[in-house]
Amino acid sequence: MSTTYTPTVEGTGVKATIQRLGGYLAGMVMPNIGAFIAWGLITALFIPTGWLPNEKYAALVGPMITTLLPILIGYTGGRLVHGQRGAVVGAVATMGVIVGADIPMFLGAMIVGPAAAYVLKMFDRAVADRVRAGFEMLVDNFSLGIIGAGFAVTGVWVIGPVIRHMTDWLGSGVEKLIDNHLLALSSVIIEPAKEFFNNNAINHGVLGPLGAAETLDKGKSILFMLETNPGPGLGVLLAFLFFGPRRLRPTVPAAIIIQFLGGIHEIYFPYILMKPRMILAAIAGGATGIAIFSVTGVGLVATPSPGSIFAYMAETARGDYVGVILGIVLSAAVSFGVGAALLGFGRLEQPATGVDDDLEAARSQTARNKAESKPARVEV
Repeated sequence: MSTTYTPTVEGTGVKATIQRLGGYLAGMVMPNIGAFIAWGLITALFIPTGWLPNEKYAALVGPMITTLLPILIGYTGGRLVHGQRGAVVGAVATMGVIVGADIPMFLGAMIVGPAAAYVLKMFDRAVADRVRAGFEMLVDNFSLGIIGAGFAVTGVWVIGPVIRHMTDWLGSGVEKLIDNHLLALSSVIIEPAKEFFNNNAINHGVLGPLGAAETLDKGKSILFMLETNPGPGLGVLLAFLFFGPRRLRPTVPAAIIIQFLGGIHEIYFPYILMKPRMILAAIAGGATGIAIFSVTGVGLVATPSPGSIFAYMAETARGDYVGVILGIVLSAAVSFGVGAALLGFGRLEQPATGVDDDLEAARSQTARNKAESKPARVEV
């Protein structure tokens, strides 16, 4: 039996809305991260500035990012809404926005894929009990074809150009932040967002598509590094290792391996939730890393997912290793220093009793945050 993913968020209000949006964006992009990595590796190897320049193989780069990847996102987004039929109509609709603009249409695919699937879903519900026996396949095929064609044509003439202007506007905003050396301020939003797993809406919904478009033009992008840097989390964990509650310290080495080598950043979230002031250490480390990346002009060729040091090294643009490593090391050092100070260099350690309970409570809160934002698996 096939499976799909649908976000499940309880509650109302701004927080629930943002978490729901993050869940949908993650549900569309994350299943296709492997395809993004494949494209990134081909880019890193075969473009003229790559490790093994090859004109024939480099011809894969453009079609993959402008056609394959958006269609995969539109297909997945449609599947989220209406199963296999939604996936097919989402892919057809996405082709329209691809033709309607000359940039990678990730944002367009995230809009038209689910939208076309939703319209098809409403149609299927409306005619479910009104189609005579023997005509089901005819109605199913023609309804999907007509709705898909309608969205594709609309995408060429309306949605594609609109998304193009929106992408240009967002890209100009990012360029202004870079030109004015203000990009590091994004950590004030990104690092706290991680605690509620809203980073997916930022990373996969905005930074990833913009970074992919920039990579097509420049061969690399700093935008892939804003949220994925493993340095701040490493620094926070090291602060807990040396200056945290003594009964907590034995749990940290394993967390460091999982976070820094495995790229699973959520492992350090409970430590910050247990002592919320430690978010300042993560923000300081994140801002430091981004500042170093900006000054040295480095970038990655694709989004590192998960954000481990191995993924960073595999996707670092040729010649950028020194700047990338320096940014990671200094971001870890700053988050460690700030975290150590916030922990009072061990002098503020609470009594041993209750530490395990505090960590377990923080882990439970992390699990709740993740459950509210991560798409849940359901059978269809």
